[in-house]
Amino acid sequence: MAANNTPQVPENPFILVDGSSYLFRAFYAPPHLTNSAGEPTGAIYGVVNMLRSLIKKYKPSHMAVVFDAKGKTFRNDMYEAYKANRPPMPDDLRSQIAPLHAIVKALGLPLLCIDNVEADDVIGTLARQAGDQGRFTLISTGDKDMAQLVNEHVMLINTMTDTLLDEQGVVDKYGVQPQQIIDYLALMGDSSDNIPGLPKVGEKTALAMLQGMGSIDAMYKDPDAVAKLEFRGAKSMPDKLREHEDILLLSRELATIRLDVDLDGIKPEGLGITDPDREELIRLYKECEFRRWLDEVLQEGAVTEQAAGKPAPADSTAAAISHDNYHVITTDDELQKWLTRLEQADAFAFDTETTSLNYMEAELVGVSVALKAGEAAYIPVAHDYPGAPDQLDRKHVLDAFKPLLESETVGKIGQNLKYDSHILRRYGIRLAGIKNDTMLASYVFNSVASRHDMDSLSLQYLGHRPISFEDVAGKGAKQLTFNQIGLEQAAPYAAEDADVTLRLHEKLWAAVNDVPSLMKVLQDIELPLVPILVDMEQRGCKLTPSYWQNKVTKLRWNWRNLRSKPIPSQVKSLI
Repeated sequence: MAANNTPQVPENPFILVDGSSYLFRAFYAPPHLTNSAGEPTGAIYGVVNMLRSLIKKYKPSHMAVVFDAKGKTFRNDMYEAYKANRPPMPDDLRSQIAPLHAIVKALGLPLLCIDNVEADDVIGTLARQAGDQGRFTLISTGDKDMAQLVNEHVMLINTMTDTLLDEQGVVDKYGVQPQQIIDYLALMGDSSDNIPGLPKVGEKTALAMLQGMGSIDAMYKDPDAVAKLEFRGAKSMPDKLREHEDILLLSRELATIRLDVDLDGIKPEGLGITDPDREELIRLYKECEFRRWLDEVLQEGAVTEQAAGKPAPADSTAAAISHDNYHVITTDDELQKWLTRLEQADAFAFDTETTSLNYMEAELVGVSVALKAGEAAYIPVAHDYPGAPDQLDRKHVLDAFKPLLESETVGKIGQNLKYDSHILRRYGIRLAGIKNDTMLASYVFNSVASRHDMDSLSLQYLGHRPISFEDVAGKGAKQLTFNQIGLEQAAPYAAEDADVTLRLHEKLWAAVNDVPSLMKVLQDIELPLVPILVDMEQRGCKLTPSYWQNKVTKLRWNWRNLRSKPIPSQVKSLI
């Protein structure tokens, strides 16, 4: 015990996680997450987040995540009504078990489900084995039953509240020693597990009985001594103990965590954490749409491959996008060659780089194009940092691109082309021939998704983390505008934007095309609206004052009427 009474966990503890306990707690705790397909993921996120935090904080070499196995256990054989009053597991929770187990395994963590026993018994047995070896065990749980396992070699941690419980902590929290917890639970019973307990004995009475007598065994050695204790109902307690002896002893047996489960040779020393299965994690995180964790896995993979001085495996999604065939166009000959190829293409990806996200004040710094996956070019026109290399004149480049960008024949593909259209309008170019906008295609295909930005779509559909703006421009007050970024950083970033956009187009176009009604929405409504919205935002809209005055007057009248009447119950339920 530390001087400040805070329990201290020894270095490299053996960690046992009560997976079933955390699964239920995470399911009922906010936020109630779902992926874009509407599949629940909140319980998965909660448990995995807890596991990641434990590993990060305590850095264990050995660990196990223990779940209850399906079916009945030996306790049901002892008492048929054990846990009989529990409602069936909700379908939204049941559906999360398999993907959670898969993620736990992909993280390299041993996962245990032992038939005919509960997770508590597996944890108790492994903790005892580790204690016999002199090894310290940290049990992660929110279940009070586990307090009976606490001793000099075992401590509990509740990650939901970030609290540790050692022997003194058990006394402080429950008022009894860890070795008295079983009798404490037996006397009170447990409605959640349907353990009967001693009739009409609650927490205070159980505590008074144990503090006065020490144990259930001592009570049965001298039942009349219980009558002399100072708690309400003490005088009638000896008769109650005698009458319900069978029930109380059964309750004690049901509340006892077994320490001698047959684990078929599984020992603490065999539960080492292994390297994560990176490809499986990428697949599972994409499926659940855990974007931040997916991003971390992709970044770690890229760093590892670079440090090893070798290319990633051919099937690595993180390495699927190479920058080897990206080009920087700084001469007129190169520009003309690319323009010729673009004019001959059915469609190409197009993107602008500017000084601001505000299209009303942004200046064009460069344009990027992509003809096919992996082949893209950046044409800088206004990088003006000290020592910046010579670049093509902006007006010259835009004049050369104008016929192509205004052509209805060659298709243009972009991500949020409304913004690019605004930028081009400032230089006298009206973008036409829009074949696809990947942001709009994403929304049409999956309107309930929370994000449709390029980086999120790239992670979701390509398994690739693009270079972020912060990667090249920095963050905060010292963040550079794009014209201040060196070409050696700016060019790969800009060319990759066009490349990723083209790849997303291929994925999303195929997905939307599989549903004719969605393709009709995209082609007949969303894409044709882009230039109309640009016109409206550039020039404004003409409104008829009298028409809108009538609308406003009617709205005010309805609102006054509504406020003067009781709110209907149907409306209340929606507020």
